[in-house]
Amino acid sequence: MTTANKTNGQTEEKITALYCRLSVDDVKADADESNSITNQKQILQDYCKKCGYGNTMFFVDDGISGTSFERSGFQQMQRMAEEGKICRIIVKDLSRFGREQVEAGRLTQIVYPSLGITFISIQENVNSSTGDGMEMLPFYNIFNEWYAAQTSKKIRAVWQSKAEHGERVSPTVPFGYKKSESDPKQWVVDEPAAEVVKRIYALCLAGRGPSQIARQLEKEQVLIPSAYYESVGRTHARKEYQNPYAWEQKTIVGILENRQYTGCAVNFKTTTVSYKVHKTIYKPKEEHQIIPDMQEPIISEEQWLRVQELRENRRRPTKTGRASLFSGLVYCPDCGAKLHFCAAKSLKRNQEFWRCSNYKSGRGKCQIHYIRDVVLERIVLEAVSNLADFVRCYEPVFLYMLAKKNNAMRQKEYKRLQQAVDNGTKRIREIDRLIERVFEQNASGLLSDERFATMLRKYEQEQKTLTAEVAEGQKTLQNAEQKAVDLRLILRTLREITDVKELTPTLVNSLIERIEIHNNDKYDGHCHVKVDIYFTAAGMIDIPTEKEIRAMMEEIRENPQSFKFVA
Repeated sequence: MTTANKTNGQTEEKITALYCRLSVDDVKADADESNSITNQKQILQDYCKKCGYGNTMFFVDDGISGTSFERSGFQQMQRMAEEGKICRIIVKDLSRFGREQVEAGRLTQIVYPSLGITFISIQENVNSSTGDGMEMLPFYNIFNEWYAAQTSKKIRAVWQSKAEHGERVSPTVPFGYKKSESDPKQWVVDEPAAEVVKRIYALCLAGRGPSQIARQLEKEQVLIPSAYYESVGRTHARKEYQNPYAWEQKTIVGILENRQYTGCAVNFKTTTVSYKVHKTIYKPKEEHQIIPDMQEPIISEEQWLRVQELRENRRRPTKTGRASLFSGLVYCPDCGAKLHFCAAKSLKRNQEFWRCSNYKSGRGKCQIHYIRDVVLERIVLEAVSNLADFVRCYEPVFLYMLAKKNNAMRQKEYKRLQQAVDNGTKRIREIDRLIERVFEQNASGLLSDERFATMLRKYEQEQKTLTAEVAEGQKTLQNAEQKAVDLRLILRTLREITDVKELTPTLVNSLIERIEIHNNDKYDGHCHVKVDIYFTAAGMIDIPTEKEIRAMMEEIRENPQSFKFVA
């Protein structure tokens, strides 16, 4: 019997919808391609020919999970079904229709019958019009969902195994790299794109924010990643664009925060809610797995870490559009607040000044701590120049001074703390397992409620204490590692300086960690302002006299290991 619609006096035959679906997981699980789209289409066509069903139309979702019904091909079929254009829906097997039991049952047992649509699954011999196989339908759907859950567990286990063996988990190659032609698992530097990445980091070190960098790249007509990929014939999964030079702020942020540019691999940055809900969840940084030396670095570890520090202290220009070289670095030593950079159209360049943000025209809780920006610039320039000369001539003495200041832990103490953190982390995981075990013993009656409550309190208290200790230890270790990396950065920068004639944002951001402006002190008929400059990894440095340098050089000769800076 032919099913038809009447439209404007004409008879329109309804469609027999043939639905096909294949997910990435199915490809991995079925090496023989028994579920391939081509195979499904052939089976569905043969079935329709055998049963005499005409006016067929294919709806396909290729590479889409069955745990969700938010699929473009399925949604198109569903819209046409609700519009009364479909008389029957045929699938090769129920797993192709979907692996989510609740929605699959609702559609096949309630929605389609109410719309007068026959649902047929060939493999399970399900036919809603004849009633064949309908009593087993809920069980089939439950099993299909269970299979999806098990497949998800297997895939996660494979990822974990790869990570434990030092392999990269994510297949996504960041802008600046490309897959090696000889070994797709290996990344190689994509030179034109890598130059753009280096440019972005250089602009950040020069004091530019992500939106400013984006505007600068657009002004220079630098191709955005997706436009660049198209220009070199590489496939990409980015959205369509209208302007090939219109960089987005979030793209810049993603590049600045991507640690893989230092040559490492970063595993387990994201996860999903569950095998059913594919919403991406970004995991905390302490849960990331870092595998060093996986590919050639584009950005040095020192540069990357310094950029992260700068981004934590974001700097905004004044309403005049001008920002000082020292924005975000100047603090009040009395109240701890940042000093406010005061610039206005009515002020000339040599009149722009700094004052404590808690001063508030004398009504606040702190004093003014006033200094003009041009004066501060001269003081910092002189300090940087003197330090560069000192390090260039007496680098061993400089390292000796830092070691004496104990800016980094000695190797023995570092290893001891690292071991304590590792042991604490293992014990926390072990306590989780013990708590789960006592719950099971209590539920099965092997452990009394009183004993269960006592043991649970004990385990929870121990875990709480250990968690705090591990967090504190990790923070100390990170600070020590940061100091060692910052030291390499400051040494590299100072070695490259030959004659400092003016300060640049890159130089300031690389060398200066903090500047403290004390309140003015009037004596001798003049106003004196003390300025404390804290250099990255080194803190405040007082350049020693010739006599002090000779004494330290003698100590170094007697004990050559004393000046080595370790962490």
